[in-house]
Amino acid sequence: MSSKNEVSVVGAGLMGTGIAHGFAVAGCDVLLIDPAQGALDKALKSIGKLLDEGVSRGKLAEADAQAAKARITTATTLDERLANAALLVETAVENIEIKHTILKDAAALLPSTAFLATNTSALSISEIASVIDTPGRVIGMHFFNPVPKMKLVEIIRGLETSDEALVQAIDWVKRLGKDHIVVNEAPGFTTSRMSAMMGNEAMYMLAEGVASAEDIDKSLRMAFNHPMGPLELGDLTGWDTRLRVLQYLHGVMGEKFRPCPLIIKMVKAGRHGRKVGRGVYEYDENGAKVPGSGLRAVR
Repeated sequence: MSSKNEVSVVGAGLMGTGIAHGFAVAGCDVLLIDPAQGALDKALKSIGKLLDEGVSRGKLAEADAQAAKARITTATTLDERLANAALLVETAVENIEIKHTILKDAAALLPSTAFLATNTSALSISEIASVIDTPGRVIGMHFFNPVPKMKLVEIIRGLETSDEALVQAIDWVKRLGKDHIVVNEAPGFTTSRMSAMMGNEAMYMLAEGVASAEDIDKSLRMAFNHPMGPLELGDLTGWDTRLRVLQYLHGVMGEKFRPCPLIIKMVKAGRHGRKVGRGVYEYDENGAKVPGSGLRAVR
């Protein structure tokens, strides 16, 4: 039987780290799972830093921060500890085969009352859910980076998603202190579809020499009041992730989502974004953007 207070998060990257942090602060016992021990160690360090910053800003009591740290345990494999989880959130790379493996293995260990959520930003919830015998308990819960700061969670219903799974997902989001929208599954949902097109067009403009990277981003920030420009956002999201989303959307929705060749070139060059210190811009060891480092037109 699952405990309403236990959550498992699969994947200790940026998204998994933020999601684990959120559930721990909300009072949940969190099992963070990743095959790489180094990723788990990095995640725990990042979560500790986030909690300490919350204390220093007066957003969190010291005792609450220490309690949240104590609620998080880690594992390098899916194991019998999933038997008490009420929710599993999968945050693996945007690859359907990897997600299928995780959900199939997890479903065999989770109690029948537990729900499975995928943090995919574009892939089909119905297809992800098809690998288990009870697809009705699979739902999309698309968080946004950085998770501690972003207030929205996009909840996506697949073809088989049950009404109970939807109710439970909304309850979990409220417990995290976040807001939500509900989307009936469609390629790219709402946010990824709009963001992918905007970022792709911005890269075409950069490649064509329409304006500098800095000015393209400045236009969105100052003319439309966006908190960051499309190229800055792509650096934050990761151009490898953005490319996979565009390739998927191009395959199912056609030419308007054809990836800009500059994105493909950047990914091949290893310029994945802020997480590796260079994307459209370059970043210092503290993750701050280096002034004047934006890519120039590539013809």
